[in-house]
Amino acid sequence: MKCRGFEICSAFANEGLTIPERSTKASAGYDFACAEDTVIPSYFKLLFDKITKKSEEPMKPTLVKTGIKSYMAEDEVLFLYNRSSNPGKKGLVMANSVGVIDSDYYNNPDNEGHIMFAFYNFYPFDITIKKGEKIGQGVFEKFLIADNDNASGTRQGGFGSTGK
Repeated sequence: MKCRGFEICSAFANEGLTIPERSTKASAGYDFACAEDTVIPSYFKLLFDKITKKSEEPMKPTLVKTGIKSYMAEDEVLFLYNRSSNPGKKGLVMANSVGVIDSDYYNNPDNEGHIMFAFYNFYPFDITIKKGEKIGQGVFEKFLIADNDNASGTRQGGFGSTGK
């Protein structure tokens, strides 16, 4: 019987990806790697272009694909954290500070539960993350429900789907 873990998304089944693993037996987090070479543009270059072109488009973070999905119990969550070295070595910060992967994100109809890290690059030049390079880590945790909780909705999609 499966309790919690990781699987490769069907779109990446033949890409030679590896399942996230802990680096040491005392590690809390499972290391996630990039599923394909990804360029994360400089925030400052984007800002300059936005100002000079007088664009009203929002400056969205770059979603870095992992090709991984995760299953877990209903009372568990997978938190995604940035690598501690990313801000200093690559100028990368997660747009949402901490990613939250709910148990019902797994196999959702929008994207199969594909886990992605949302990054901004605060260096003055673009950064390329290579396929197989570690980008962050995931930590499983149990969570509690408040008294009088009456949540009854069901997930219909991926990113931001419960706020529609």
